[in-house]
Amino acid sequence: MSSSSFSSLPLRPELLTRLDSLGFSSMTPIQEQSLPSVLGGTDVIAQGQTGSGKTAAFALGLLNKVHADTSAVQALVLCPTRELAEQVTQAIRQLAVNIPNIKIITLCGGSPVKRQAEALSNGMHIVVGTPGRIQDHLDREFLSLGALNMLVLDEADRMLDMGFQKELDAIMSQAPSDRQTLLFSATYPAAIEAIASKVMRNAKHIAIEPEAAELSIEVACFEVNADRQRLEAMRLLLLNEYSACSSQEDGDHSPQAIVFCNTRDQVKKVVAYLRQYQFSVAALQGDMDQKERDQALVRFANGSLLILVATDIAARGLDVKSLDLVINYDLPKDPDTYTHRIGRTGRAGESGKAYSLYSRDEIFRLEAIYDAIPSQRLPAKSLLSQPPIQANKVTLRVGGGRKHKLRPGDFVGALTKGEGITGDQLGKIQVMDQWAYVAVESSIAKVAASKISSGKIKGKSFRCHLLIDE
Repeated sequence: MSSSSFSSLPLRPELLTRLDSLGFSSMTPIQEQSLPSVLGGTDVIAQGQTGSGKTAAFALGLLNKVHADTSAVQALVLCPTRELAEQVTQAIRQLAVNIPNIKIITLCGGSPVKRQAEALSNGMHIVVGTPGRIQDHLDREFLSLGALNMLVLDEADRMLDMGFQKELDAIMSQAPSDRQTLLFSATYPAAIEAIASKVMRNAKHIAIEPEAAELSIEVACFEVNADRQRLEAMRLLLLNEYSACSSQEDGDHSPQAIVFCNTRDQVKKVVAYLRQYQFSVAALQGDMDQKERDQALVRFANGSLLILVATDIAARGLDVKSLDLVINYDLPKDPDTYTHRIGRTGRAGESGKAYSLYSRDEIFRLEAIYDAIPSQRLPAKSLLSQPPIQANKVTLRVGGGRKHKLRPGDFVGALTKGEGITGDQLGKIQVMDQWAYVAVESSIAKVAASKISSGKIKGKSFRCHLLIDE
């Protein structure tokens, strides 16, 4: 039996069966190095890039330990953003399918505290949330950590970057001292080391070196001399990616990119410029309300949006399995931020590209990132005459979700019933508490929206409309 196989671990049978049904047989490096210690009850510090498989590592650990017959919070996962917390919750639920009666809740802003408190009063086993909302529930005594046996700090470095040190200290002070603590982080700055030394006991430190993940990433830098040239250079790089993709055998693939900016104003400027040239693009920055953020993230994750222009903090929690290109429109302020950015492409063995734009007076920043600056010439300007590729999917937003007892299969049934739509024309279906998002091929988008709006699902009518670029 291979040591990299999940079946070599002392996991409960329900988890092994579920992993097998999901097609997960071999562990990623971070899982292989951390899971034996996690399952053995040891505190673990795991340093690895986005997409390394860290979520499954701690999710399997806490699900292996949780007891459904004890109606108390036994595991707490802290995340820097609502989006990441929701994704972690979904990942845990996906793995817990075969374990009966496990109750999981997400505690973040954007949902009423009272409603969350009511759910907590019915008994929860696993809580996933952001530090601010978790502390709020603790202060109001809606949440108790008296029975907690596992605490997970996910993307701990980002939580500190976002100013959650005070909340983290308050939460950890209310957790039992004999708990198991797991800390996952892409980088390991001094502030994280200080937390680890204070709240962890004989922790095993595991580091999956970034260099190993970057082998599948094509890295290049492009010099620009003015702000106008920077915008044009970005457009050229995007069009060049589209051109390269259209020449490959997989003609159905629409390449996706994230363009990183350092400020909200730059995000708005770049989005306005790309929309002027009909790119499939949306912003992700701090001035947006939660509904706008949710819709941008959902559309990007299901492939109905091709470009996100984002600030670093706003992009936390973004989960895209295969990202073609990252462009640093603005150079990051430090090497750790650069590591976070480019770690979003070239994931899980897939290839990817990470390009940076710079001016001569930014050479010092490049030297802090690269041993040898991989400078290249921009693609030919003749590309500017080409139109950008458009997404081959559109997202339907339906006014019903988990609170209405709806599941992905209900939407598949409603859309494929009768004539006009087949199952292979449907994409990712994401069901939230009050809403559902359904990706469909662009060619049948209006028919799909009409079927949902004019029909019924489980005997009820639901509003539906298309989410399209502004």
